[in-house]
Amino acid sequence: MKRLNAILHGLAVPVVLLVLWEICSRAGLVSEVVLPAPSAVALKWWQSLLPAQDFDPAAGSYLAWLFSGELLHDAWASMYRVVVGFVIGAGLALPVGLLMGANARIYDLFNPLVQVLRPIPPIAYIPLAILWFGLGNPPSFFLISLGAFFPVLMNTIAGVRHVDGIYLRAARNLGVKPLTMFARVILPAATPYILAGVRIGIGTAFIVVIVSEMIAVNDGLGFRILEAREFMWSDKIIAGMITIGLLGLAIDVAMNKLNNHLLRWHRGLEH
Repeated sequence: MKRLNAILHGLAVPVVLLVLWEICSRAGLVSEVVLPAPSAVALKWWQSLLPAQDFDPAAGSYLAWLFSGELLHDAWASMYRVVVGFVIGAGLALPVGLLMGANARIYDLFNPLVQVLRPIPPIAYIPLAILWFGLGNPPSFFLISLGAFFPVLMNTIAGVRHVDGIYLRAARNLGVKPLTMFARVILPAATPYILAGVRIGIGTAFIVVIVSEMIAVNDGLGFRILEAREFMWSDKIIAGMITIGLLGLAIDVAMNKLNNHLLRWHRGLEH
C-alpha cells in the first residue's frame, strides 16, 4: 500500500501536466502542427508499435511508419548501439581505472591525458568519427564508447583510491598477498563506486546514441526524430521522444535493481 501511494504521488504532476496540455491543444491555443494533443500522440505511438495490416503504400513513408511497427525496429537499433558501445567503453575503462587507482605511478602517468580529454563532449568528435569510420554503426559505437568510458573510468579510480585504510592495514597485518588483497579487499570496497559509474555511463551512452543517429545512420530513434522534423511531423517526433524516455526509464530501473542485488552486503543500502 505504501509503495502504491508513492507511485500515485509520483504520477500526480505528470498527469496534471498532460491534462493541461490536452485542454490547451483541444481549445486551439496551440497549433496541432507545433504541439499535437497528448491523446493524438498516444494514438500515433500505439499505432507505430503495431505490425502492418492494411494500408496504402502510395500514401507515403509516414503512414508506413505508423502501421509497420518501424518504431520497434528503431528502438531495437538504438538499444543495440547503446549496448555494444557501452560494453566497449566500460570494458576499456574498468581495467584502466583499476590500474590507475591501485598504482600511483600509472595514475601520475595517465592522469594528465585523462583530464585533458575528459571535458571534451563526445559530440565534438562527430567530424572525426565520420572521417575515421565513415557512416553506419562504427562511428556510433565510437561516440557511445567515449560517452561511457570516462564516467566508468573516473568512478573506478575514485573507488579504488578511497578504499578505507583500516581494511588495507588489517589485510597487511594478516599477511595477505597483494593479488589477494586486490581481489578480496580493494575490488569489493570499490564496487559501489564502480556501479555508480556504470549507471552514469550507460545513461550517457543513451544520450550520445540519439545524437549519433542524427548524423551517421539511417535508422534508430534519433534518425526518425530528425526525419520527422524535416516534414514537421510533430506527433512522430513526440512519439519518438516518449519511446526514448521509456527506454531510459527501463534502463535506469534495471541498473538500480542490479546495484541493489550486487550491494546487498553494503551497510548503506536500505532494505
